[in-house]
Amino acid sequence: MKKILNFGLLFLFLISLASCNGQAKNEQIPKRNNKNKIVGGGCDGCELMYVGMPKNIKPIDTSSAWNGKGQKLLVTGKILKLDGVTPAPNVIVYYWQTDHNGYYANGEGKSQKHGRTRGWVKSDKQGNYSIYTIRPAPYPNRDIPAHIHLSIKEPEIDDEYYIDNLEFADDILLTGKKRKMLKNRGGSGILRVLIDTEMQVAEHNIILGLNIPNYPITIDHTLKSGLEIGEENPSFTPFHAWGPDKGTRTCPVCKYGRFHGIVYFVGSQPNWSEIKEWLTFLEQESVTREKYLKVYFVYGNKNGYSKSNRQIELEQLGKELNLENIALTFVPSFTDTQSEVHLNKINPKAEHTIIIYRHRNIIGKFVDLKPTKENQNEVSKMLDKTVSKFFELPEPKHH
Repeated sequence: MKKILNFGLLFLFLISLASCNGQAKNEQIPKRNNKNKIVGGGCDGCELMYVGMPKNIKPIDTSSAWNGKGQKLLVTGKILKLDGVTPAPNVIVYYWQTDHNGYYANGEGKSQKHGRTRGWVKSDKQGNYSIYTIRPAPYPNRDIPAHIHLSIKEPEIDDEYYIDNLEFADDILLTGKKRKMLKNRGGSGILRVLIDTEMQVAEHNIILGLNIPNYPITIDHTLKSGLEIGEENPSFTPFHAWGPDKGTRTCPVCKYGRFHGIVYFVGSQPNWSEIKEWLTFLEQESVTREKYLKVYFVYGNKNGYSKSNRQIELEQLGKELNLENIALTFVPSFTDTQSEVHLNKINPKAEHTIIIYRHRNIIGKFVDLKPTKENQNEVSKMLDKTVSKFFELPEPKHH
């Protein structure tokens, strides 16, 4: 009997070693007895953010690995409130990661399991933050993508909570299957790096409360349609009836995801007079912004659907409006799984769902917005405001 008990204890111990810093089981291991009241659902290991935390935390941090071996990396962006627009100041972000060999090496004291490459930033009045570190290596002999762990402490919320790990779009370990398993806690954590001399630069905005269990929010009774600001715009393959890719099933965000893109969805309640006003405005924006903006119209009305008729219908629309830059596309319905348009979570009852993205991340969304001059100006302002400005990078700061 004693041998059986010892084997059972050894088995449980080995299982505990297999977790990735407890993050895979975070929602099963709450810190407190009443899980339902814990913002984030519990976070095993996140409490280590307080170990060695500086009294004065800056918006810019440089990790201890910056001047060592490994690919230099800057992660910079804004911390925003749940609306994805309003800056959130004084929010602490704690990060920890492996070294260039894939180990949490040289950790000290209580925080030893988080390794030596760890640090903190606190967002400034505009929500800005920057982390200078190195690109982590994946765990040796495992198929887990390289990543940087993040936990959040908001000034007005008692609980710290974790958000999605930062992972890298060009990592071969980040397969399509693994992408679909991501929770988008705090927004998509997938980084798309640019090269600035010898440094890789990734822009990453954090959306507080997005997909975070038990997050304190007021009930919003407005019509819902589409994914939220901060999430990744998914790949899908509509039929192109008009535009540069006519006759193909080109994926909009796959072909063009580096600069600004707009996907304009219309479902089962088309208001054609307003649709034409929006398309005319977006065509003008495409001309003004040239290669820095691509616009895709996606028609997903399942009522009376016929592929050939829908093709003709959109061709006539393109000719009538003399569209040269906008792609007019269609899918059988917004629940269609073959094209994977269902991943966009579009409500077919919404007359207009306008999604603005950059680097494949959603940065703006408008549902049932009327095509007034004032509203069109709001769309233009968002495009102007969210232009990437890596040439204004902050300088590295040491502890």
